[in-house]
Amino acid sequence: MKSPLLFLPFLFIGFAQATAQTKSIKNSPTLGDAAPETVGISAERLSRMDGVLQNAVTQGAVPGVAAIVVRNGKIVYHKAFGMADNESNRSLKRDDIFRIASMTKAITSTAVMMLWEEGKFQLDDPISKYIPEFKNQTVLKSFKFLDSTYTTEPVKSEITIRHLLTHTSGLGYGVIDGDERFRAMYHKAGIVDLFTTQPVKIGDNIKKLAKLPLHHHPGEKYVYSEGLDVLGYFIEIMSGMPFDEFLRKRLFDPLGMNDTYFYLPEAKASRLVSIQKPQNGQWVRYPNTFYDTEYPVKGAKAFFSGGAGLSSTAKDYATFLLMYLNGGEVSGKRFLSRKTIETILSNQVGELLGGDKANSSYGLAFGLLNKAGAEKGAKGSEGTFEWGGYFNTNYFADPKEKIIGVIMKQTQSSGDNLNNLFRQIIYQSIDD
Repeated sequence: MKSPLLFLPFLFIGFAQATAQTKSIKNSPTLGDAAPETVGISAERLSRMDGVLQNAVTQGAVPGVAAIVVRNGKIVYHKAFGMADNESNRSLKRDDIFRIASMTKAITSTAVMMLWEEGKFQLDDPISKYIPEFKNQTVLKSFKFLDSTYTTEPVKSEITIRHLLTHTSGLGYGVIDGDERFRAMYHKAGIVDLFTTQPVKIGDNIKKLAKLPLHHHPGEKYVYSEGLDVLGYFIEIMSGMPFDEFLRKRLFDPLGMNDTYFYLPEAKASRLVSIQKPQNGQWVRYPNTFYDTEYPVKGAKAFFSGGAGLSSTAKDYATFLLMYLNGGEVSGKRFLSRKTIETILSNQVGELLGGDKANSSYGLAFGLLNKAGAEKGAKGSEGTFEWGGYFNTNYFADPKEKIIGVIMKQTQSSGDNLNNLFRQIIYQSIDD
């Protein structure tokens, strides 16, 4: 019989590893308020943000704006200016809820990678393995606007899950696609591109989408697409639960993102900020066009768009980004491995962006600022991850400086420079 003393070194090593892991989780930043100086931010310099945001409202650049700044897991700025709805004279509050549109994509990608960590699939699996309608895909060759007929050629290789995550699948984006041929084809096929109050199910929509030709052969180009909508349906298939339920159980509730929904509960509907546009020197509610602007609070509430459907607050989204800066966990709850985070935040598209996007690359969930982009100034460090939404919302997170910035507006048919000024003021306030 071996002496118990022989096991002591192994017991000590195991205890030390467990203690180190517990310490790492315990000491990770959690989102809370702090004085700017305690995290290396000058309160005096950061106070310049008030003037920048208020001036944008006063000068009519935006009707209202909410912003949050986080460093080292601590909120150092969280304010709102202007109006949530000018017609009803409702002032904007910092915890009001905004349609975040394409900011939904990173959340959907995160959910995909959580399932990937469970070994349910490989990133380079063809999507047709799980959604058979994607077999035998084609690429568009010619198109006649007279009758919307077209010719195609077979794809060289199938669309993979990685292609869908990185906008290299060849799928289009219908009504907001840069190619009018695809706008016409998607419209004729009855594809729901972004939002709807109609009783449409994402599975039915994706099955119709799968029958249409692609912009290009999978993997050959970067074209912004409905790939994340496909992956929302994929999540339903792989998890065995509705997409909205999966996000609630696996991400939103554990993270404390209590104001993030596809469709707002009645008790929170009054906090939804109106979409507004400038008209004759005034801000007015944006009319219904290809979508009903009230989709998050009325209608069938059945369509869960993985690419554009969520509404949220500045603080909720900052909490989501903090999970990434923390290496995959928040408040002792682990959502992704540190190594998975590293993969997500690595360039997955090589030189495909190019052109006017040469300052950025793209990972598995976010746009990534590269060295050239960082050197231009006031955008963030190399590796900063970022994106925005259709209704003028924007975010970034800088892993080197441990800074998060989320700025929320709800406008259409207008332009402003606040996203750039927001970052400029943040970075000039660093004082460490």
